[in-house]
Amino acid sequence: MIALIGRTAALAVAARCGGGPVDLLSFAALLPQWQQDGALEIEFLEQTAERFDFNVTRCRYAEMYAEIGVEEIGGLLSYNRDGEFCRGYDPDIQLTRTQTIMDGATHCDFRHVRKTGGEE
Repeated sequence: MIALIGRTAALAVAARCGGGPVDLLSFAALLPQWQQDGALEIEFLEQTAERFDFNVTRCRYAEMYAEIGVEEIGGLLSYNRDGEFCRGYDPDIQLTRTQTIMDGATHCDFRHVRKTGGEE
């Protein structure tokens, strides 16, 4: 269900943006929406047409889940949506994340690549 919510939200955003990104620079332009009101603090690493890498160094979502004592399901509610959002927005965007704040890491590592020419 969470995956479906992520994909559905992405399809709506993509439609408002003209059907999805031409490259990862246009996808990166969406990020300020999730940074509103200090929800995420982000360290940008690489931003090109084919690669978009950043670390989330503070996550108010993780803090909220901890405050209400539901850290164990926070990942299901938030993190499972991220990859599905990418696929829903543009099936050629691939997200890799190896660590999360909610799981005790110092930051969440978001690494996006855009597959081109039939890459797997």
